[in-house]
Amino acid sequence: MEITLAALHGRWTTLVVRELLRGDRSYSELRSALPMLSDKVLSDRLAQLGQAGVVTRDRRPGWPPRVRYALIPRGHRLGPVLQALWDWGAEASARDIGAESGRETSPVH
Repeated sequence: MEITLAALHGRWTTLVVRELLRGDRSYSELRSALPMLSDKVLSDRLAQLGQAGVVTRDRRPGWPPRVRYALIPRGHRLGPVLQALWDWGAEASARDIGAESGRETSPVH
């Protein structure tokens, strides 16, 4: 479990993986899909995912150089992990909202 969490470490990392689960992307496509990330953070997350053995960086010759990022099979296996995290969070959020609304409408004794 620690290895998985280390691969997904850092704010925004899961969103970068989510975008790459949809298919390989160029840096500019990732920037457009994730406008709230600074260039530095996006570059750091892509480098981190590459070091974790989750993402490949394919640089094509030419000018300007074309670079595509893609998940390797190991990275694609994070899809169900992220889905489970999403499901758990959505369930917990719904439960918390229900509990909050229950407190507001319940009589005070």
